[in-house]
Amino acid sequence: MTAALLSLTVLGSGTSTGVPVLGCSCDVCRSGDPRNQRTRCSILLEWGGHNVLVDTATDFRQQALREGLKQIDGVLYTHAHADHVHGIDDLRTFTLAAGEAIPVYSSREVLERIQGLFSYSFRETDEPGYRPRLQTHEALGPFELFGETITPIPLMHGTGESLGYRVGNFAYLVDCSAIPATSWPLLQGLEVLVIDALRFRRHDSHFSVSEAIEVARELKVPRTLLTHLTHDIDHLRHASGLPEGVEFAYDGLNLTMPLTRA
Repeated sequence: MTAALLSLTVLGSGTSTGVPVLGCSCDVCRSGDPRNQRTRCSILLEWGGHNVLVDTATDFRQQALREGLKQIDGVLYTHAHADHVHGIDDLRTFTLAAGEAIPVYSSREVLERIQGLFSYSFRETDEPGYRPRLQTHEALGPFELFGETITPIPLMHGTGESLGYRVGNFAYLVDCSAIPATSWPLLQGLEVLVIDALRFRRHDSHFSVSEAIEVARELKVPRTLLTHLTHDIDHLRHASGLPEGVEFAYDGLNLTMPLTRA
């Protein structure tokens, strides 16, 4: 067995409004704690010298500048809601640097929706223009990307659907309110889980904090990060109430874990 490393950076840990919320003067929105400053939800995965985004959040440009990103080699899309895709145009700088189209992966329905919204990014043409160049790949099941197996995890997002992703013993599940029975076997043996936990109160389209904690408990995950957080959650005040092994994600959080493969 050879050990490789997976590096995870939380680019954004906030819900669709971000935190602070425009026009709000609550304690969290006025907080000086940087962990309460939440851009829209996204992560960066790095292994073997390759950088893979999960979603291009509305705040992607700000996130990329903060983290000093120099290259993007692929994108995994969870679903096509605005806060998860509307940073797509800022991929154009990375496309220019790479000199070739960036592969993007998701379900057929999500890819069609994104292509409809941003058709200029997917046209095969030599006409001049400063635009992203993206190449779609339907994620029908596990697929290989830069030497690692990526497993899409079908999820329920209210009355709609989204995709989570597993790489090694890490999984990322956002914008979800239920896990279908057929997806639970895909999540066994995790070491780290990042999961949607919108707020303390129940929501029709997202796990609440208690619901996300219950998922982590059932999966017996040693370390769980709660993300896609609203301004209902004050990092310092509420972190002490979380069970052992569970914590709130925050923008810029980074961790590294082994990727073991034959």
